[in-house]
Amino acid sequence: MSRKLILLVGLLSYLLGCQEMPANQPTAKVIAVGDSLMAWNSTSGSSIPDVIEENIGAPVVDRTVSAAWLQTQFNAEGKPKTGVQAQFVEGNWNWAVVNGGGNDLMLGCGCMRCDAVLDNMISADGQSGQIPQFLRQIRSRGTRVIYVGYLRSPNLITPIEHCKSEGDEFEARIAKLAQQEDGITFASMQDVAHPGDPSYFSFDLIHPSRKSSRIIGERVAEIIKNEGL
Repeated sequence: MSRKLILLVGLLSYLLGCQEMPANQPTAKVIAVGDSLMAWNSTSGSSIPDVIEENIGAPVVDRTVSAAWLQTQFNAEGKPKTGVQAQFVEGNWNWAVVNGGGNDLMLGCGCMRCDAVLDNMISADGQSGQIPQFLRQIRSRGTRVIYVGYLRSPNLITPIEHCKSEGDEFEARIAKLAQQEDGITFASMQDVAHPGDPSYFSFDLIHPSRKSSRIIGERVAEIIKNEGL
């Protein structure tokens, strides 16, 4: 086994080991699944799920993992093997906070010629694809869903700025799904970062700074509090 592969396996094992299990939070009614938008700043207790937990005054089971993709393959029993969908654990959840798709667009197609990737995740009318299927599965037990959108980098030269048009189209499709189905809320975060201000981003100018994680977490928590935990 090569050194790079050993390091990769070790990193993945570490990331997976950071996931909370429902048994650790037996009274939790909220579960969070997603990628690095959600998981970032967790080492300082300042991730989006951390902020949600703080603001609703109730435990949140954080299953998010950096580098997770939304698209996934399924085993013979129809269960997801990897990615955001595999993070979800069945339970008596009142709320599921979900995000994903950014890695699929940025790494899967380089935010160029992404029609096939977009359609696989969610169709133009918001009614078919892996995301609607996944969210309906969550909703089938009465769990309400908040799908969290991504940051934008207005007037900044960042590694994600070239993904803006693909991100806009992706999130417009999720918004259509939310408008047509009860129990699904799309929380856009396009306006979080102020034009020309890098303080809303981490050192890599991709992920949220603690300030942005707090803003996003507070917005999500407000939805939960308004609707009722």
